Amino acid sequence: MNRLMTAGALAILAFCGGSRASAQDPGDEDIKLFRKDLRSLRKQIIAANMDLSDKEAEQFWPLFDRYTQELVAKQDGKSILLKDYGQNYATMSDGQAEDYVRGRAAIDEAVIQVRLRYFPLFRKILSGKSTALFFQLDWRLGLVMDLQLASQTPLIEP
Repeated sequence: MNRLMTAGALAILAFCGGSRASAQDPGDEDIKLFRKDLRSLRKQIIAANMDLSDKEAEQFWPLFDRYTQELVAKQDGKSILLKDYGQNYATMSDGQAEDYVRGRAAIDEAVIQVRLRYFPLFRKILSGKSTALFFQLDWRLGLVMDLQLASQTPLIEP
């Protein structure tokens, strides 16, 4: 399992390093392509690291797809917020900066709420350890996405 996770992680890290956007110019298309590729890789990495029986897989993948759709909807809000931030960070007022921080926190909280809502649904299908493994993988992949977005987001000027 470690070998598969390492190979998947290397593929993601290689993709992260290949982004054309600079730290000062997060391009819409770069972010969209990265998110699309990460969603595809996410499913591959989870499949490679989860030892699902046929019965579990039959129930798991449709639930995973619904879960992913909800997460994507929340993450779309983050992309919109970051795009707006990228266009305005150099001229932001204190109030706009505070709104940005509160907006990011609200999106992170919404993502956590999706995870908490789906946890018992996955737990009905999987053992406790398998459910925990799924969420560990999911958190790690989410961190990769956040790291990529953060690397393309300029810091605000005080």
